[in-house]
Amino acid sequence: MLTLVVGLLLFLGVHSVRVFADGWRTAMVARLGEKAWKGGYALVSIVGFGLILWGFSQARQQPVVLWPTPPVWVRHVTALLVLVAFVLVVAAYVPRNQLKARLHHPMVLGVKLWAFGHLVANNTLADVVLFGAFLLWAVLDFSAARKRDRLQGTVYAAGIASRTALTVVMGVVAWAVFAFWVHAHWLGVSPMGRSL
Repeated sequence: MLTLVVGLLLFLGVHSVRVFADGWRTAMVARLGEKAWKGGYALVSIVGFGLILWGFSQARQQPVVLWPTPPVWVRHVTALLVLVAFVLVVAAYVPRNQLKARLHHPMVLGVKLWAFGHLVANNTLADVVLFGAFLLWAVLDFSAARKRDRLQGTVYAAGIASRTALTVVMGVVAWAVFAFWVHAHWLGVSPMGRSL
């Protein structure tokens, strides 16, 4: 569990600099240069992510069950939430889509849905630590990002229907690939209930 916690502290810590220390971040980018800052940011993120995967895998070998296994219908609700989450994450990268124009920070909202869905569908201490940490981070990050937008007077470009349709199609395809193949083979858990 310690490995998981250290990984979360590194990964979410570096992703929380703008939430808790935006002024310091700006000063460090100016001092180190944007490329050096991004390089360090990426390195810490990769190390943290690796530790999260390793720590979560270790914790799953000796699970600490906190409550009874949720009913099967919860898995279906989670699958729906994660489908929407995938669309929102894609919306962060497709220019001029209406989801980004309306929501402004769709990736963070996608992380919220992903984390919440997994939090209610699972019942071990490792699940609560992992998904609870990501949910808390997403709530704080979204609030900070919206506040930053208001202070800076950020205006988001209007979206167009064709880009929104492309966003939805790409998100659904990515979700299907992940849900039906990658999740089971990479994580050893089939979210759609298919046998491995």
